Amino acid sequence: MDRTMIEDAVFPDCPIRNILSKLCDKWSLLVIYTLNKADKSTIRFKELQREIPDISQKMLTVTLRTLEDDGYVTRTVYPEVPPRVEYALTQRTHTLLPHIDALMKWAIENKDAIMKDRKKANAKK
Repeated sequence: MDRTMIEDAVFPDCPIRNILSKLCDKWSLLVIYTLNKADKSTIRFKELQREIPDISQKMLTVTLRTLEDDGYVTRTVYPEVPPRVEYALTQRTHTLLPHIDALMKWAIENKDAIMKDRKKANAKK
């Protein structure tokens, strides 16, 4: 699937399908959360990869490109040898952070009950 061209054939202008489908994939929110919790305003690729050890280099690259294409992340390349690339959240993303924080809080508060329900459902199968 081409992550840059998610569009619903029946409802091409639907914001839920066109915006949230990329923002709420497996890695995007985690990358945004990790960029936000960094002690500095920018973070380099390898630092980001160390913070999310279970993401592959390819998937991190694809996720960052998608977030950049949609205006959630900026990518700055410095003409050095070796090249230095830094990523930062955009102002648009900073307006999204309170909603992500609320979602994270909800997930933390409900994690134990959800995991218990999952175990119960798996035991029935």
